[in-house]
Amino acid sequence: MYKIAVVGDKNSVLAFKALGVEVKACYTKDDARLIVDELAREKYGLIFITEDLAQEIETTINRYNNVTIPAIVPIPSNKGSLGIGMKKIDSNVEKAVGSNIL
Repeated sequence: MYKIAVVGDKNSVLAFKALGVEVKACYTKDDARLIVDELAREKYGLIFITEDLAQEIETTINRYNNVTIPAIVPIPSNKGSLGIGMKKIDSNVEKAVGSNIL
């Protein structure tokens, strides 16, 4: 079974710990890049990352777009949504279905 992790600032990701999800708090793009690569090596199946950090490490995330595992999903931080996660979902739906049905 694959594990799940959440990467982002402490205030945004700490609540996930109560759900039994691995929490990795970080604040810089260099730390986020290292953590995402480490989690991918450790066979995490799903990595949630706050949109703020996802925006800063877009090239790292793009390396994992063409592989099945890990799935990297941007989520809003405690500051609110930047719309990045929804854009990615729209893109994936359009790729799978052939048109944007959302």
